[in-house]
Amino acid sequence: MSFRIGQGIDFHQLVAGRDLWIGGVKIPHEKGALGHSDADVLLHAICDALLGALALGDIGTHFPDTSADFKDIDSKILLERSYQLVQQKGYRVINIDATLLLERPKIKPYVTAMREVIAAIMGIGTEDVSIKATTMETMGFVGRQEGLSAHAVALLEKL
Repeated sequence: MSFRIGQGIDFHQLVAGRDLWIGGVKIPHEKGALGHSDADVLLHAICDALLGALALGDIGTHFPDTSADFKDIDSKILLERSYQLVQQKGYRVINIDATLLLERPKIKPYVTAMREVIAAIMGIGTEDVSIKATTMETMGFVGRQEGLSAHAVALLEKL
């Protein structure tokens, strides 16, 4: 069997007047992530992990923020398309492990829904999707609640 591992990371500013989407789930909060798409930091990190595992470039290569086609696009579509590229190369996801970095809001109430969304897109079980969160202990841009970040690792297996 052939295995490949990929790592992804993403950052977005938090601003008033935007919805906050994390892991394909809309989370009530006074600020949302700023970006060309819906700015779902978690799904973007997972896309990069998938693409990186097979040396297919990054999310910006496939879905550039200079293209009107991707303006305000639902990041679940970007994840679906990224996974289609993985499948076209003859691979499948074994598991995803992701960590969110944000001070607020607390995401624990939404983690199950996020895992379900991600698992459904990739046709894997929720037990194959891990989502954790941590704060920055009030340090840096995340600690000041100016932005958020996500890191993801994807393990792929050749079919």
